[in-house]
Amino acid sequence: MILVTGATGFVGSTLVNRLIFEGEKVRACVRRDDIFSMHTVKIGDLNGDTDWQRVLKDVRVVVHTAARVHVMSDTATNPLLEFRRVNVQGALNLARQAAAAGVRRFVFVSSIKVNGEATAFGSSFSVDDEPTPLDPYGVSKMEAEQGLRELAAETGMEVVIIRPPLVYGPGVKANFAALMRAVQRGWLLPLGAVHNKRSLVALDNLVDFIVTCISNSQAANQIFLVSDGQDLSTTELVHGMARAAGVTARLLPIPVWALQAGAGLLGKGDAVQRLCGNLQVDISKARSLLDWTPPVSVDEGLCRAVSGTQKI
Repeated sequence: MILVTGATGFVGSTLVNRLIFEGEKVRACVRRDDIFSMHTVKIGDLNGDTDWQRVLKDVRVVVHTAARVHVMSDTATNPLLEFRRVNVQGALNLARQAAAAGVRRFVFVSSIKVNGEATAFGSSFSVDDEPTPLDPYGVSKMEAEQGLRELAAETGMEVVIIRPPLVYGPGVKANFAALMRAVQRGWLLPLGAVHNKRSLVALDNLVDFIVTCISNSQAANQIFLVSDGQDLSTTELVHGMARAAGVTARLLPIPVWALQAGAGLLGKGDAVQRLCGNLQVDISKARSLLDWTPPVSVDEGLCRAVSGTQKI
């Protein structure tokens, strides 16, 4: 039996569908009463007091995708405290109960934000880098990772940590979805001269990698970075979105320094940094240790994101 948390989320729901399609026995944990099927069980809120005993029976692998996610405008009085309550205390509470119940492996979906927010042009984050999270979400994921590794050493339960960058696919939200809509509507965008490099990961590629980490013996007690294996500039990304949507990209070649200056005046410097900055990840460990290759190309991933379809 494989237990998946966050089973109604962007990643969790696709993972559950993939596992069921492959004939796995799945127990999908949900928070609300109104989402039930033969595979789901309500667990309620995720925190340090959640009781997981009844859903851990006969479970051999836990895949923990549930989390308090990174939000652009957090209204919490103490964001770090709220992130810790769910992402650290909630994750470690589940892991302790899983170890006590005899679960063999715990797969934790973390974030590249544990490594940091940006890389120098031409360099990439690797699993061997010293973590340098800069926001409460990244800090909480780092602390959860640290606690899980300690728990693995104490109990013998295998822990696998996966740090994805931005995940895109059918149902993607936030800034990626807004950029896709702008491209589809033919808006003129000032992004024609952004020659940065960013790693992304298609939803189907991330799910495929998680499935690999569930069963591959070489994944035990390892940390992995994952991506599509093809880094894009923002200009290239917009052109890819346009091809996927069957439209022509309308771009103005505004210099990055001018974009940054304008954004600074408008208080949008962080947004421009995400569009113009570099963030590359090295997935050579995933390729060599697990013999894993991203099954979906960037072009196919963008087509699926635009059309709203996914690969089972």
